[in-house]
Amino acid sequence: MALNRNALTPEALTMMDVIARTGSFAAAARQLGKVPSSLTYSVRQLEDALDVLLFDRRSRQARLTAAGTELLEEGRRLLEEIDAVANRVKRVASGWEAQLSIAVDGAMSRPTLLDLCEAFYALDAEAADGVPVGAPAARRGAGTRLRLRTEVMAGTWEALVTGRADLAIGVGPGREAIAGVQMREIGALRFVFAVAPHHPLATAEEPLADAEIVRHRAVAVADSAQRFTPYTVNLLPGQDVLTVGNMQTKIEAQLRGMGCGFLPEPMVRAHIEAGHLVAKAVQRPASGVVLAYAWRTGGGRKAAVGHALRWWLEQLDRPATRTALLERHASPHPVSAL
Repeated sequence: MALNRNALTPEALTMMDVIARTGSFAAAARQLGKVPSSLTYSVRQLEDALDVLLFDRRSRQARLTAAGTELLEEGRRLLEEIDAVANRVKRVASGWEAQLSIAVDGAMSRPTLLDLCEAFYALDAEAADGVPVGAPAARRGAGTRLRLRTEVMAGTWEALVTGRADLAIGVGPGREAIAGVQMREIGALRFVFAVAPHHPLATAEEPLADAEIVRHRAVAVADSAQRFTPYTVNLLPGQDVLTVGNMQTKIEAQLRGMGCGFLPEPMVRAHIEAGHLVAKAVQRPASGVVLAYAWRTGGGRKAAVGHALRWWLEQLDRPATRTALLERHASPHPVSAL
């Protein structure tokens, strides 16, 4: 095993790649700056070490065997990984995080989040287009791997506090001040009680009383918190409940008339305007929640906030971005059968 590992050096894998691309040992030798006999000897050494035949000696061309083809494909992948590791090490040394994990509450605007991801990845495109090395760090390209995770209610805060996320967007109430974590408000998210037009409550007299609502099944999104105490919001004692995993499924269930409940008004505004859902006034106080974004600061050490996280914080500091996260949701469209 050690012999095989020692044989599969970056030089050997590069040699295989050049031979395959040029189509002959002679052409590959010229490109690598070697004499053909030296290249042939190196190939035989590699074949002996692996105990396989990599090239068909019956052909005048450098024709790969099945084993040679496999080594070429895997070798190219390994060379790309080696380059990627080297680049990530350089990024870390320059202040760019190798990976940035972001926990996002399911009520946040997915189009806006993806717009932010696109803009972040565009930093790499700027670097590829020749941004000078001496330019500010935010313009030299990121290369940081983004890891997005969708959470619900207390789960968003838990992901940040437990270290599973570096940044949490859409943190709800119930959070406590914790050392090494900073927080800023995004804004208030308004909820509306809504049902499908064919649901019994659609024609009920308003405002709806709890005594009337409790007679009908509610649709609730399960809090994704695993260690923290999960939130239970707007459910009445004794009410039948259909629990789903995310807000999109809750909306779909209520569109089908499978239950009732409060929904983020911006997410269902188009559905209400189109008549797919009916908003109903209720006797209980208006439902709403103030959401925030929070990030880990490494105990207050400024250097602990890398370039990638700093870029995201700059975007979230803009009022237009915060408003879009609350308000800008994709318009509903019919789902076509596959």
